[in-house]
Amino acid sequence: MLVYWRSPRYNVVRLFYTMLAALILGTQFWGVGSKRDTTQALFTVMGALYSACIFLGVSNASSVQPIVAIERTVFYREKAAGMYSPLAYAAAQGIVEIPYILVQTIIYCVITYFMIKFEQNAGKFFLYMLFMFLTFTYFTFYGMMAVGLTPTQNIAAVVSSAFYSLWNLLSGFLIPKQFIPVWWIWFYYICPIAWTLQGIISSQLGNVETIIQGQGFQVSVKDYLKANYDYGTNKIGPSIAVLLVFNLLFFSVFAVSVKFINFQRR
Repeated sequence: MLVYWRSPRYNVVRLFYTMLAALILGTQFWGVGSKRDTTQALFTVMGALYSACIFLGVSNASSVQPIVAIERTVFYREKAAGMYSPLAYAAAQGIVEIPYILVQTIIYCVITYFMIKFEQNAGKFFLYMLFMFLTFTYFTFYGMMAVGLTPTQNIAAVVSSAFYSLWNLLSGFLIPKQFIPVWWIWFYYICPIAWTLQGIISSQLGNVETIIQGQGFQVSVKDYLKANYDYGTNKIGPSIAVLLVFNLLFFSVFAVSVKFINFQRR
């Protein structure tokens, strides 16, 4: 994966954008994480968590696609020469991304968590980092998978964009789970963003006892989330497990596409 060393601009720009995105998000939601005493304030906190997940994830998926497309062209030549197996190439392509994603996660989470002023709790901070890391990783693997399954980077970008829209719409945030039409509810369960939101919101707000004021009701934050979104601390473990499955699935499909699909024109 020498392209990562021979093209330092890719990683430099990626890390610079990570810092810039974190600062933009942090200033946009400055200090809202500690304000949870009304439904509007709670929605703002949830919106901050939702935005934090999406803001950089889509960028990761989009930015990795040109690199994978370039590498694939070189891979076809080296595969024909019998230099290494397709699965070894796929494994290297995925593993080389992990350290960069980890650095991205640390930069992004440190800036956004403390600027937004989420609860100053070590356990919640590390869960925030864990969900962000898993999210950035599956977005990256999804971008790689899209290139692996399509003949050109342009087609991969179009296909990816279509799924981003569906993921956003049916993630359970814009339209709560109970209001998603029955003929679309199946998509909620296979939407990775839905599991990210369930896990990260549950980890940050699922045990909060603060009383929120609504129109004609008073209820704790954790009870409100349970009643309206089915979020709670019992959802953290399953969400982590499902996100791990999504990471494995996207990477496995990419590896299989590298091994069995060849778009090279002779």
